[in-house]
Amino acid sequence: MGDAMNVEVKDIDKLMALDGYLKPFEREIRRRHGVLQEWIGKINQCEGGMEEFSQGYKYYGLHFQPDNSVIAREWAPGARDVYLTGDFNNWHWESHPFKKLPFGKWELHLPANQDGSAPIKHLSEIKVIIRNQAGQLLDRLSPWAKYVVQPPKEANQGVNYKQYVWNPPATERYLRKHSRPAKPKSLRIYECHVGIASQEPRVGSYDEFADRIVPRIKRQGYNCIQVMAIMEHAYYASFGYQVTSFYAASSRCGNPEQLKRMIDVAHAQGLYVLLDVVHSHASKNVQDGLNQFDGTNSCFFHDGAKGEHSLWDSRLFNYVEHEVLRFLLSNLRWWHDEYNFDGYRFDGVTSMLYHSRGIGEGFSGDYNEYFGLNVDTDALNYLGLANHMLHQLDPEIITIAEDVSGMPTLCRPVAEGGIGFDYRLGMAIPDKWIELLKETSDDEWNIGNIVHTLTNRRWMENTVAYAESHDQALVGDKTIAFWLMDKEMYTHMSTLSDPSLIIDRGLSLHKMIRLITHALGGEAYLNFMGNEFGHPEWLDFPRIGNNDSYHYARRQWNLVDDELLKYKYLNEFDRAMNELEERYGWLHAGPAYVSWKHESDKTIAFERGGLVFVFNIHPTQSFSDYRVGTNWAGTYQAVLSSDDPLFGGHNRIDKNCKHHSDPLGYAGRTNFIQIYAPSRTAVVYARVSD
Repeated sequence: MGDAMNVEVKDIDKLMALDGYLKPFEREIRRRHGVLQEWIGKINQCEGGMEEFSQGYKYYGLHFQPDNSVIAREWAPGARDVYLTGDFNNWHWESHPFKKLPFGKWELHLPANQDGSAPIKHLSEIKVIIRNQAGQLLDRLSPWAKYVVQPPKEANQGVNYKQYVWNPPATERYLRKHSRPAKPKSLRIYECHVGIASQEPRVGSYDEFADRIVPRIKRQGYNCIQVMAIMEHAYYASFGYQVTSFYAASSRCGNPEQLKRMIDVAHAQGLYVLLDVVHSHASKNVQDGLNQFDGTNSCFFHDGAKGEHSLWDSRLFNYVEHEVLRFLLSNLRWWHDEYNFDGYRFDGVTSMLYHSRGIGEGFSGDYNEYFGLNVDTDALNYLGLANHMLHQLDPEIITIAEDVSGMPTLCRPVAEGGIGFDYRLGMAIPDKWIELLKETSDDEWNIGNIVHTLTNRRWMENTVAYAESHDQALVGDKTIAFWLMDKEMYTHMSTLSDPSLIIDRGLSLHKMIRLITHALGGEAYLNFMGNEFGHPEWLDFPRIGNNDSYHYARRQWNLVDDELLKYKYLNEFDRAMNELEERYGWLHAGPAYVSWKHESDKTIAFERGGLVFVFNIHPTQSFSDYRVGTNWAGTYQAVLSSDDPLFGGHNRIDKNCKHHSDPLGYAGRTNFIQIYAPSRTAVVYARVSD
């Protein structure tokens, strides 16, 4: 490539100005960007540009022509022969061979029937047959399959998924009725899983989610849903992270048209819809997955140890293979164009970039960890290409990286030499809360350490803050509510039950943890389905170890709907918190200024978005006439109190009381107000007059 310093990076000066520690690595940043530009150049020269390249699903797979003939194409570079079989030819494996084309491509033309009808019908079962180099015939599902279904147990046809042609008549296709809502300035994400959204012990459906769950999400004040486990996965208990069919929507929950309706209904409610996309690895399944599709151990993946993720027991993509890039980039384009998803959370970004590291092997923050041979630059290049393609396709798309490494430049624009994500998950935050709840009583919490964890993020790289996600809810761990209240939730969550100090403490800290995370921890906020009201217990999918039980693979909405249970208090606080953010917009207002963190008082105060936040975590001590600094002179009034009776509190804050600022200043701020700070209470103050 020549001298890396001569690689043009349009806005690299902005990147260097943001983070001076990157200067010693400027040459490598330019080199990385140069590789990205080389790929873009190849695609422009050989493929007619990214627009054409990223629509591989229009070329590969099964396609019905205007005259009702059918064209099928596959990429199988290691195959000796390729055939198509199915209902249409009475399962004669070798009667319909593909023609071999250059570069490992195969093509088959099926003329229309004599009566003009298509030779393959809607919902016909088909398979791709591969003859490997040893002459063996192997049955496979097309990597481009749009609809795959597991046979019912009573059919006694095994557990492998079957591919069915999805080509419904026009009268059965869902037509969008609603346009996409405006891209939120403040992103409040509701992480959800359609299958476990059902209250009944079974798999929930797309239609049920649209009709029953979307209205709940809207009422709670969220403006975005992040949907997990949509890409088809044979193993339900994998939570969608062992993908077998990348272009197929999970048939457990319904058909493709029903998913399109669900997204349209969410859009009608003003909700952005993000897809949890898994391009970091793939299931090892052979007969109903990508693995060994062409009869070799490579094809979409690296051969040998480089193509194996030993910890996840899965396959790793070959990100420098031309057709693999087409497959993955087209996959992102497919979910956007076909289903109208508004963006993506990229799962396993840290693992993609550092898959040689073990689980739990942390990062010190030394910049040398982010450059050189420590990083899988092929994967990094793919992520840059993906973000470049997506944001060119649609500037309103949102991309989020599941990253724990803290890699600099990950959430800076590609034009600066960054990787182009809009946000990264603040994964250290939930770890900190669980650590505190497991190991330390709240009267010994280190206030400075809490504030540091919540504010320790890369300057000008947006972070999604969250107190807990699906990870903390899985069997083997506990939700925050269950860590706080445990078995008391079975006996003392009724408003009619005897008072419980454990429940009282649990409700108070649950609200405070979520508010301080929301207000101090990032530029977006995320909550996992049900945690907003303190859903008890844990998540556990049906599997052999639990006798295929759905008891813990559901959400008990009846708990929050019951007026006699205290779950309603947490739910109402969550709603009020989101509504206050909608009104004041602290998530997009820039970082907070923390003016006060007092270890013995267990208090924290900060300003953000025109509001003053005060937290008293102390278990027993309340403070009268407590001084809180602010740079904004005026009269203040409480606009949210976790101690409000509506939220199960003790009503120790008079929200009608006005607090006039004093210009003498305090805690490094030009003014202060004096307030009452009850124990285990968070209060938010707004300026009501100058």
